[in-house]
Amino acid sequence: MTHPDPFAPARLGPLTLRNRIVKAATFEGVMTRGAVSDELVEFHRRVAAGGVGMTTVAYCAVSMDGRVQRHTLVMDPERIGDLRRLTDAVHAEGAAIAAQLGHAGLVANTRSNGMPTMAPSTRFSAPAMARVHGATREQLDRVVDDFVRATNVAAEAGFDAVEVHLGHNYLLSSFMSPNLNRRTDEYGGSIANRIAYPRRVLAAVKEAAPDHMAVTAKFNMADGVDKGLWLDESLPMAKLIEADGHLDALQLTGGSSLLNGMYFFRGDVPLKEFRETQPAAVGFGLRFYGPKLFPKYPFEEGFFLPFARQFRDELSMPLILLGGINLRETIEGAMAEGFEFVAMARALLREPDLVNRMQADEGHEGLCVHCNKCLPTIYTGTRCVLAS
Repeated sequence: MTHPDPFAPARLGPLTLRNRIVKAATFEGVMTRGAVSDELVEFHRRVAAGGVGMTTVAYCAVSMDGRVQRHTLVMDPERIGDLRRLTDAVHAEGAAIAAQLGHAGLVANTRSNGMPTMAPSTRFSAPAMARVHGATREQLDRVVDDFVRATNVAAEAGFDAVEVHLGHNYLLSSFMSPNLNRRTDEYGGSIANRIAYPRRVLAAVKEAAPDHMAVTAKFNMADGVDKGLWLDESLPMAKLIEADGHLDALQLTGGSSLLNGMYFFRGDVPLKEFRETQPAAVGFGLRFYGPKLFPKYPFEEGFFLPFARQFRDELSMPLILLGGINLRETIEGAMAEGFEFVAMARALLREPDLVNRMQADEGHEGLCVHCNKCLPTIYTGTRCVLAS
């Protein structure tokens, strides 16, 4: 079966990427109080030098209250100069760079941020360590404006693309979820209503983005929790997004940073290491509740592919396959099935130059062993603990 060469240049909206492999957003953990650090620049420069077509900076909050915690980068105009240093470093290595834009919503740590967050509907949030109130119309209008401002900052700072975060039960994703969205206005209830607010944000971002900037979204296919979003609803939502025509590609993901932290990782669960990174009280609680919050899923190569195939069958827009990709065979298989791009994360933590290695040696396999011990390192600088 013929398929596009994954290592040849490819179009992503207005961009031409040098290949079809994207570094997925993984929180880098090196932005002390939101600063663009030398470590952040080097993190992405190294991956760019390793051969990816585009690298994605995570997580870029659109507002102070939208941070995951206080060490989260916020896309404020005063950061443009520092961000330009980051984008210049990636461009010098021949890769493009995207900024993942989002509001953390229920996933925000309000104690760390020192300010409240918001949700579609009022409920308790463990990450927030508080009861989070349902957003007012005025608050939602302001968040739309925040996404516009963040898009403008990204453009001024030299980013080639923005990725709107519609995944993992962050704010926009939580509007999509029947488990989290209990609103009775035009943003709650039916499938069309629950996707209406994310569509509004996408339209605003697209209008704000200059013509040379690609606009993509990271989209939850399934929440991985009881009564959460499932394909019977996420597929119709994706069709509505496609019909709007505001995106150059959709990156397909799943899971919940709020309720199921392992659904989009798969493999071993490093609970001991997680406990050691937390305050004593939180670590003690994880001894009892950890297995529920971090259930174990056996690792499978390309684990989101069975879900993603259903989206490929129903949609004509460009799709980015994500989830446990470590083999050139998987990448080429995705191209043969009609996916335009693939996104890799953990494999590139272990081997930042994995793309170059795969291109030079067809038999090279990624060295990631899916131990997931990289996950607790997000508090001290995200890295593979096995890499020399």
